[in-house]
Amino acid sequence: MADVKTIAGTVAALVTEVFVHEFGKPRIEIKEDPVWKKVRNTGSRLWLDTGDIEEALSLWSSEFEALTTNNTLLNKEVQKGIYDDFIRRAALTIRQVAPDIDERQLLLEVAFVLNAYHGLRLVEQFDAHVSVELHTDLANDVERTVSYARRFYEICPERFYVKVPLTPAGFLAARRLGERGVPVNFTLGFSARHNYLAALFSRPIYVNVFLGRLNSFVADCNLGDGKNVGEKATLATQREISKLREAGRTKSLLIGASMREGSQVASLAGVDVLTMPPKVAAQYRENPVKEISPQVDKDPPVRLAEGVKLDDFNGKTLWEVPNEFKNCVEDLLKKNIDSLAPEDLQAHFEAAGFDDFLPQWSDEDRQTVATDGKIPIYESWKDRLSSGKISMDALVNISGLYSFATDQKALDDRVISLL
Repeated sequence: MADVKTIAGTVAALVTEVFVHEFGKPRIEIKEDPVWKKVRNTGSRLWLDTGDIEEALSLWSSEFEALTTNNTLLNKEVQKGIYDDFIRRAALTIRQVAPDIDERQLLLEVAFVLNAYHGLRLVEQFDAHVSVELHTDLANDVERTVSYARRFYEICPERFYVKVPLTPAGFLAARRLGERGVPVNFTLGFSARHNYLAALFSRPIYVNVFLGRLNSFVADCNLGDGKNVGEKATLATQREISKLREAGRTKSLLIGASMREGSQVASLAGVDVLTMPPKVAAQYRENPVKEISPQVDKDPPVRLAEGVKLDDFNGKTLWEVPNEFKNCVEDLLKKNIDSLAPEDLQAHFEAAGFDDFLPQWSDEDRQTVATDGKIPIYESWKDRLSSGKISMDALVNISGLYSFATDQKALDDRVISLL
């Protein structure tokens, strides 16, 4: 069987064989848009959250600088059938240099090929930076995350950001990648404390708050109207990240992700980066705020249902970063970080009284998350949330990872059907 280096070289050659791009020169004519210029003037960079080239073309202007894809968005493109022939050719090419490769490893390689190839198509079209995503099987594997992420970056160092999911392994992998010069988009963050640790410990280029999923959890579980939960968490996170940058302790930028409504563009103005699905961007473009201004210092109200308290779902963990938590992070930074394993991170926070932060999920927990679907079912978790044994940011984090894993499986199943 061919070694990893041979497979990586073969895959890279396959992905880039028709990629001819002069960086700095997009294929399309790009014009300014005064609506988006006003948003940029608040201090927010603008990205589109899509892998659909046609959708992006209808909205793109010079104020946008990047696109971000994920397992869900790539799966939508793959299910159209546009890559079926390419998938077959990729698998054949890989098998030629690695005839004994097992099916699971072949799937990882084909998924890598698809992410990289589609990312390069976006780069060619828009000359934009593009966030490419790792296979969800790698989320808890430090070494393979680092290996595949470096391979992504080597294919297009001029334009690729690599998305690493927020898991105990992800914290460690993102740090190693940053030390090797790989720009990481540290994804699946949900709270100020998630990103406080990420910015100081992992030091990625970008951190995230998936605000739409927070609003959906509260609304779908009848805990409140869902409005402003994600916005409050995002703005609080921005304030914490800005303080760290001002102190010279990080260079991380915050992405407001998982946006669901055009109105959120104005309510999050001033956040470092806004990544918008095309529907959200179109809604705001059709009904922009005339006098948009930065909102980072605002603390929007969260309206809960009658009889519901934040403590019922450990909601304060989304936007509060207590001094005790910050001290716990400082203690972690004093350790021999290179010697740490994912379970060491979990043990560190558990020993400091923050066992809700990176909880040890059982097999039963994981099955419940997978069964719940995209948004956790409150009844399944309310006792542990209200007792503080798990936190809302931890719960929606693992739920988000399993949601992406479901779409990754759909992509993998299509690949298998073509082999």
